[in-house]
Amino acid sequence: MAHCNENYLNLQGAYLFAEVRKKQEAYKAAHPDANIISLGIGDVTQPLAPVVIEAMKKAVEEMGHVETFRGYGPEQGYLFLREAIAKHDFQDRGCDISPDEIFVSDGAKCDVGNMQEIFAESDIVAITDPVYPVYVDSNVMAGRSGKYVRGAYERFEYLPCYEECGFKANLPSHDPMIIYLCSPNNPTGSALTKKDLTVWVRYAQQTGSVIFFDAAYEAFITEDDVPHSIYEIEGAKEVAIEFRSYSKTAGFTGVRCGYCVVPKELMLETKKGEKISANQLWDRRQCTKFNGCSYIVQRGAEAIYTEEGQKQIQETLDIYRKNAAVILAGAKEAGLPACGGVNSPYVWLTVPEGMTSWDFFDFLLNEAEIICTPGSGFGPCGEGYVRLTSFNTPELTKEAVERMKKALAAR
Repeated sequence: MAHCNENYLNLQGAYLFAEVRKKQEAYKAAHPDANIISLGIGDVTQPLAPVVIEAMKKAVEEMGHVETFRGYGPEQGYLFLREAIAKHDFQDRGCDISPDEIFVSDGAKCDVGNMQEIFAESDIVAITDPVYPVYVDSNVMAGRSGKYVRGAYERFEYLPCYEECGFKANLPSHDPMIIYLCSPNNPTGSALTKKDLTVWVRYAQQTGSVIFFDAAYEAFITEDDVPHSIYEIEGAKEVAIEFRSYSKTAGFTGVRCGYCVVPKELMLETKKGEKISANQLWDRRQCTKFNGCSYIVQRGAEAIYTEEGQKQIQETLDIYRKNAAVILAGAKEAGLPACGGVNSPYVWLTVPEGMTSWDFFDFLLNEAEIICTPGSGFGPCGEGYVRLTSFNTPELTKEAVERMKKALAAR
């Protein structure tokens, strides 16, 4: 009989968002007439921008003719998209990123989960707490975690993010080789300033660690001192890999497209002390395990970089930004401390005294028919909080906030 990968046995419970969905479906089954409003899973509601639709239609038409049909594309992504990314997302911001450092994929979640494969199993991982669960679970599956003991994995270095510090982590104390940072942060909504990020880059340069910088929500940044890319910091190309997504930027959650940047300056070390390019390793991994993102989808992504495309996606992003402001204001009116919602589509809400995160989840579901995401699912430091998202429609977002305020007032 074949043997299982026992690293999977170290995973704790169900994947957070699957558990939320399971509870929602159970409530709906017991209350068929329920009018549930979801501010939980971060899925978008607004349609794709017209320029994206037109570009994808044109690409579909091309696929119907021998002369313009496309088969397998480059595993790294089509050059037309990588050139647009390099120019608009990086070079226009003063970041020296070239197309051959960009790898287009079917979403940032896959890249964030898979990037650890090119690193040694022995490398210690530092993870902020609370944290996006994929960072944790992918390294558990890879065998880096050790056993789960008293609410934590033995071999991870946890970086607590407390309210008193603006939900920002202090530097690690044990010099891990892989450090996960997310800014604007999922789930807390906090954002790292240029000064904050400079400290992390300098630390990585001194210790030889590599920063996995998740910038999936950079499109929501509104404050001038919050970098959109870690490569805005001098020296970051030597120590950082960046992950981006079109899911929230352009509503591609169901279309699937994102990319990562693996700079050519970033070198990893073999057991013999030899230096090897992380860019080359990732390229080899992608060519082996990935056949590339759809041509049709990549044409859609390219369209958002046009002048009209930028205008259209900003109109949609403004809807979500206003929703976030409504949620943040409503939470404070209800007497619950909250943060985020400024550079982020997420609002991180302190639950009422005497409740756990899942208690408040159940309260909102049963008393207001609202779905949130329990903070404890993001790590031990997430207990006592819930995450609310701004990705619903303006009408339903306002209704959800009124329901929440009413339920809390009647409690």
